[in-house]
Amino acid sequence: MSAASRIPSVLDAVDPEAPVSDPATSASSTPQSPAPTAAPAQPRRRRRGSARFAGMGEGGDEPVAVPQSAVAGSPRGARFAGGAERVAEVAPAESEEPDAEAGAAVAGAVGRLARLRADGRSGEAHVLLVEVAQWSAARFPLLADALHRAGLGADWTTLLWEAASLPAERLVGVAERLTGAGRDVDGRQLLRQGVARPAEQVGAAVLRLEDAGRWREARALLDACVRVRTPEEAARAVGPEPGRLVPLLLEAARAVSAERYWDLVHALRVAGHAA
Repeated sequence: MSAASRIPSVLDAVDPEAPVSDPATSASSTPQSPAPTAAPAQPRRRRRGSARFAGMGEGGDEPVAVPQSAVAGSPRGARFAGGAERVAEVAPAESEEPDAEAGAAVAGAVGRLARLRADGRSGEAHVLLVEVAQWSAARFPLLADALHRAGLGADWTTLLWEAASLPAERLVGVAERLTGAGRDVDGRQLLRQGVARPAEQVGAAVLRLEDAGRWREARALLDACVRVRTPEEAARAVGPEPGRLVPLLLEAARAVSAERYWDLVHALRVAGHAA
């Protein structure tokens, strides 16, 4: 795929330093990045990513460790219901405008959530958030605004966590919509959480997006994968079809930095894939 087909700034600064964590767990449970190793005898030249990642810190190319429970086997729990199933077809990208009922639906859901919280009915509130996470991508910016106006910012964080279990191609659509609405941080957070799923699922989703002609979204998913996952973990994403996925994954890594590219080349060779 040509360089012109690479994704724009929609999710173009996936911050690898923000932890991927369940809002219901303590921040202390998030694995810490390893301490930097001693500098080599010859100092390395300054790494440069592509222009679309301008503004990232110098440490922005370091992968983030993801808990093994998040990547080993099939995801479990309500938030992953159906997440491991293969989607036969990928729906076309949604229109730019929310549906006609979006405003009323959002207001109703937020009002109901506020009442449940006021009554201390946290279990029912969470069930409602799980249901809302299945809504169309176009409604998410409206939900973000309404929840924060109602003083339910913590519920917005939980909603993003639940949305991270959506099929990967839908998740990218939600992240793009949030970023397009000026919620870059939310879009990046959603992508980071979403690519914590088994890497093979990410690769399969990329293939489905490519087959549907949604190349920009496919590259958004690959970009997040090579930025957030370690090279060894990212290399597993090519499992569904190495012949197609190896070049795409390497292209995404090259756009990050030369070092990330060569680290991935090595990881692919160790895994038995010619790079």
